[in-house]
Amino acid sequence: MTITPAVVVLRMDLQRALRRVAAPLKAFARDNRGNVALATALALPTLLGATGIGIEISHWYRTQRALQNAADSAAVAAATNGTDTYAAEGLAVAARYGFVNGQKNTSITLTNKAPCPAGGSNCYGVTITRSVPLLLSHLVGFSGNVTVEIVKDGKASTTRQTSLQATALALRVPTPRTYCVLALGNDGAKFDDIVVNGGSKSNLTNCGIMSNNDLTCNGSHQIADYADSSSGDPSGCGRAPNRGPVPRIGDPYSHLASNIPLNPCGTYPGEHWTSVPAIPPSGVYTVCGNLTLKADVTIGSRPGNTVIVIYNGQLDTVGHTLRGTDVTIVFAGSNGGGYSHIVTGTNKGGIDISAPKTGPWKGVAIYQAPHLTTGVDITSAGSGPTWNITGLVYLPHASVTFSGAVNKSSSGNSCFSLVVDNLTVNGTGLILSNGSDCMDAGLDLPSYRRGRLVG
Repeated sequence: MTITPAVVVLRMDLQRALRRVAAPLKAFARDNRGNVALATALALPTLLGATGIGIEISHWYRTQRALQNAADSAAVAAATNGTDTYAAEGLAVAARYGFVNGQKNTSITLTNKAPCPAGGSNCYGVTITRSVPLLLSHLVGFSGNVTVEIVKDGKASTTRQTSLQATALALRVPTPRTYCVLALGNDGAKFDDIVVNGGSKSNLTNCGIMSNNDLTCNGSHQIADYADSSSGDPSGCGRAPNRGPVPRIGDPYSHLASNIPLNPCGTYPGEHWTSVPAIPPSGVYTVCGNLTLKADVTIGSRPGNTVIVIYNGQLDTVGHTLRGTDVTIVFAGSNGGGYSHIVTGTNKGGIDISAPKTGPWKGVAIYQAPHLTTGVDITSAGSGPTWNITGLVYLPHASVTFSGAVNKSSSGNSCFSLVVDNLTVNGTGLILSNGSDCMDAGLDLPSYRRGRLVG
């Protein structure tokens, strides 16, 4: 962005111009008429050049400041997100500052493996580059530092512009607040995305609850170690003192959808189980349509984990119980068509499963594909059927009402995590979990870690 060569060119041009006008100047030396006009004419290139470069530098400075603000905010947002969607989070924040990757000669790169100033390579780095057109600086000989292609009326041409760049580094604060219950609030169904009514005996220890919007505990307080939301914890849902507002948390498990195999179903006739069918060596068993239990079924120990993928159907336990160790139940398929993608049944039956501790579905007991938005709500969780689950239940677009209890599975520990769109826990609802058991269960709980700039 140096202008020294331009200044040299200007001086040479002025010297040549002075030599060309030397003779006329001598002729007019004894004539006072027109001297002011002539002096102005001679000085005009310099005045225009100085004005042009001043305007140009001011424009560059404002753009550079905007770039840096966007890069700083994008880096902090990416670090705070801390999941596989960190890049999307950073790009979205940069866009709010007017910098969109691929538009208006803007390039944005993000990484979660940038070298940190204090050592290590776990910083979140953001680089934003934008080229801006030349205004008047060409009058002093500055021709930009980058060539840009412009397409107008279907015709491509090139022009010289000035490339500006800003970089930022951020690091996640190492002490997390982890949550056994997270309400994403993506669908805008309720202003309070967590509502606890009556005298709920829910007891979440070594973890908290988090609402991306607001939460309310009516007549039932301190159901978790701490409670966070966009307005803090105004109604005392957490045992810790009231905290201030906490920013929204991105969906921490949406990336697991890449583990769902392609839908092989042409029709959806469903299946009725009186015993466990033959599980393929891959451990993935596909059900096309509803899976209905006709007896108690136990998925026994296998060399690997068991994944039951139900396409366009529900798991109806009726009055029976599905048991299993190292089991994940996945609901996939399409929206519409009247399909339900839930666990249903009566309170005489239930599910008693523990999630795998290893593999792509480690820590996950039940998973609704994140693109599913219809047929996903559950109105009597824990009571019809009963829930005895160790691991994560992921229902990102579901409105869930707990009217029964969720306890640990008979084959696992007391780790239970619930991710929903919004949650209501009635007075009869009971959620039990010990967050400290989740590491042994193979589950990384949703967490809030603030990002901070480090460079």
